Amino acid sequence: MSTDRTRIDSFVPLRPVEFHILLSLVAGDRHGYGIIQDIQSRGETALPNVGTMYRALARLLDSGLIESAAPPNTTRTPRGGAATDDRRINYHVTALGRRVAKAEAQRLETLARAARVSGLLEKKAT
Repeated sequence: MSTDRTRIDSFVPLRPVEFHILLSLVAGDRHGYGIIQDIQSRGETALPNVGTMYRALARLLDSGLIESAAPPNTTRTPRGGAATDDRRINYHVTALGRRVAKAEAQRLETLARAARVSGLLEKKAT
C-alpha cells in the first residue's frame, strides 16, 4: 500500500521547468504565457521556451499535479485544459501538486544548506 509520502517522493526531484510552473501556480491560476511572465518576474534568466513550457504543462496535467481552471461555460481542449474566450488555457495547482512543490522546495533548501556548510555558498547573515 502506497503512503502519501511515497507518492510525493515518486515525483521528486522535479525538472526545473516543472518546479517553476508549480511555484507560479501556487500563487494563483495562470495561462502558459502568464507562467513565463511570472518566472521572468522572479529574476530567472533561463526562461523556458514555448515548446518546453507546454510539454511540461502536459506532463503535470497527466500526473495530476495541475489541472485546468475552467471558468463556467468554457470549452474543453483535447488535453483536458479549458480554453477561455481568448483561447488561453488557465491552470491551477492541485492539492497533490502543492505537496510535491513543497517537498521539492524542502529538498532544494537542504541542498543549499549543505552548499553553505561546505563553503560553496556564503553563509546567511543571522
